Amino acid sequence: MIAVSASDENIRTAELVKIQSAVNNLPIFAEYDIDRMKTVSQVVFDLFEQEDGLAALFGLVRDNLPERMFETAYALACDVAAADGSLAEPELRLLEEIRYELSIDRLHAAGIERGARARHMT
Repeated sequence: MIAVSASDENIRTAELVKIQSAVNNLPIFAEYDIDRMKTVSQVVFDLFEQEDGLAALFGLVRDNLPERMFETAYALACDVAAADGSLAEPELRLLEEIRYELSIDRLHAAGIERGARARHMT
């Protein structure tokens, strides 16, 4: 979620609110230590500054996230991207990369994307 928000180098309040809301309310974060958020954010920012940082980020995701949660991670990324009502090109490219790296089926991805769009229409 943090990577999608930071991908266009413009972290918007709506995106931060979406991340906070997800972490505070979704069952998958029930055991998540909210104090880790700052550290995780800093790791993402540091990786974005490195030449192969995106590959390293996806390595960390695959190593630390059970495969059964890959679609959930993609759905949360889509929600953050859609939270501010517009999708910048860097966000779209990162979502495409997430789909590829997490092996999200294209049809499933389309459904997830459509749901995020519907939830965030104004």
